[in-house]
Amino acid sequence: ATAAVLATAYGRALSAGLASFAFAAAVTAGVAGTTADLGSYNLALDDAPYPPEATASTAVRGCPTYEAVATPGVAAKFDARKYAQGTWYEHAYHDWTQFSQVYDTALDIALADDDQTWVDVFKVKGPSPRAAPRSWRGSPVANGAAYPLYGTLSAGVKTPALDESGFGNVFPNFVVDLTTNPTTGDYDEAIQFQCLEAGGVRVFEGINFLSREPTIAPDRLDAMFDRAKKIAPYGATRDQMHFVEHNVPPLAPIDNWWQQAWRTLGVDALLELLAKDL
Repeated sequence: ATAAVLATAYGRALSAGLASFAFAAAVTAGVAGTTADLGSYNLALDDAPYPPEATASTAVRGCPTYEAVATPGVAAKFDARKYAQGTWYEHAYHDWTQFSQVYDTALDIALADDDQTWVDVFKVKGPSPRAAPRSWRGSPVANGAAYPLYGTLSAGVKTPALDESGFGNVFPNFVVDLTTNPTTGDYDEAIQFQCLEAGGVRVFEGINFLSREPTIAPDRLDAMFDRAKKIAPYGATRDQMHFVEHNVPPLAPIDNWWQQAWRTLGVDALLELLAKDL
């Protein structure tokens, strides 16, 4: 009996280990940058001057303040009730922890009655069946995944420098740019910027170009890059951002032998556990 219990325990431990290894291998295979590894790029920015002609005293180091990177006037007009409600669609991003080819990425935000806290459900599918059909068929998140993030505005603070928690971290999330629909007065585009540093060394930057519509005209996307010039040193350039596909033709949930293998290894349970721990 003891041998049977030990065998069962060993089998479960082995299965969990294989699930974690397989999931990590699948995910890390998709996080390479468009021109180079974005993780290395992030760290290199701390050791190399930017722009190239910068001197040691003017080079970019560590994470910036909100005022250093925000479009003038954004803080004065920020209204959490207009920003933290409904769906934002992501069109471009800089984030070395994500798949490089994702689609239909969206943020569903629900603001609490206190106008200071909200739940932000990050929805992502990947990789894209158009860009990487073979990888899509075998992806553990081919049918999509949703991760809750929790945002907080400090009481009495109007500046949209949010404290957000998720993915095992608490980090500042700056809304550095907003545009307003002239007819409705609602926000229709937003640019987010996140930055983490340790010991004065910047270890992560996240940048998100968002709009209220799942499609965006090329000239509007060009304008977002123009408005994001203050965060260009942190990755807001075309060669350091990925572009998100939307309006991919509706696809039935995929359930091939890859998906069955993920379930057998317990990856579906691992994803649910990760989401709960966030």
